[in-house]
Amino acid sequence: MSRFDIQLSRESEAWPEEEALEMLAERVIDAAAAYLEVAEGQPFPQNPSELSLVFTDDDSVRAINAEWRGQDKPTNVLSFPAFPVEPGDEPGPMLGDIVLAQETIAREAADLGTPFEEHLSHLLVHGFLHLLGYDHIDPREAERMEALESRILIGLGLSDPYGDSDPI
Repeated sequence: MSRFDIQLSRESEAWPEEEALEMLAERVIDAAAAYLEVAEGQPFPQNPSELSLVFTDDDSVRAINAEWRGQDKPTNVLSFPAFPVEPGDEPGPMLGDIVLAQETIAREAADLGTPFEEHLSHLLVHGFLHLLGYDHIDPREAERMEALESRILIGLGLSDPYGDSDPI
């Protein structure tokens, strides 16, 4: 049983089929939660928390990014926690929303020479960590968040996205 009730919306035909997205998202999010629970002592509610995943396009993400972050440009992933939490806090019954832009993710994956599904997995982990209060604004927080992302992805059998780069 999953720790999350994933509500998935596929708003662009460019994305893989909904069933494939759901299987990938459940595997990645559950692995991230399991890692955080064991390695970081992250508590989760006994009943599954609701998590919304929106798979959309650059135009939609650009509009959302402009409205909510004042940045009139697309980005790969946006996260909107339902309630403010700090790392280590138990999330409530609604975790929040993760919004992903297909064209940006595909372009980045190609630029990195990384399979699309692997880059998408990284961004799902990244967005999920934001919902749990992790951030990368200051260098120390960035190092912590990126280390968690790397360990989670390696645990999934994927490559370390930061293997040969400095923290953001």
